[in-house]
Amino acid sequence: MDTFWYSWVLIPLLIFTARVMDVSIGTLRIVYIARGKRMLAPLLGFFEVLIWLVAISQIFKHLDNIACYFAWAAGFAMGNYVGMVIEKKLALGIQVIRIITRFNADDLIKDLKSSGYGLTLIDGEGASGPVKIIFMLIKRKDLPKVKAVILKYNPKAFYTVEDVQFASDPVYPLRSEVNKRFYHYLFKMDRKSK
Repeated sequence: MDTFWYSWVLIPLLIFTARVMDVSIGTLRIVYIARGKRMLAPLLGFFEVLIWLVAISQIFKHLDNIACYFAWAAGFAMGNYVGMVIEKKLALGIQVIRIITRFNADDLIKDLKSSGYGLTLIDGEGASGPVKIIFMLIKRKDLPKVKAVILKYNPKAFYTVEDVQFASDPVYPLRSEVNKRFYHYLFKMDRKSK
């Protein structure tokens, strides 16, 4: 009975858990590579491969156990999901938003500026007449707030959102004087390393 629980429950469970961990870390590693995080991505890669080696060694030790194969596959699938959830919760990086509106955008612009967001406004011509084009760089975690402001003033506004790897001097709403000093310190250090 002990051998049954060990071979058919405990080992597959450990393989499943290891795969969830290594694939989740791999998902985050890829995100950090895309964002240019040169120190964090290799560190995550080290732990990803270390966990993978432990999991694959258990597969090779139990080649006759079909439960291990299912645990490996299920762990891979779940790891992708968990990695995406973690990445979404962390909401790292910055994004550019392009807002195109046919209506008067004065209230929208005023609200965004009063919230501390930097923006650029351009007059344009759309298929059905004049439009206002608003460009903004925001922290990714602020996207839901900014979308709510957009929809509050113009529910039919057309907008696009894209990830940005680097911006030279973005303007974010800084909540306190300590945050402002810390941001400017980091920004100066980042500029020196470029």
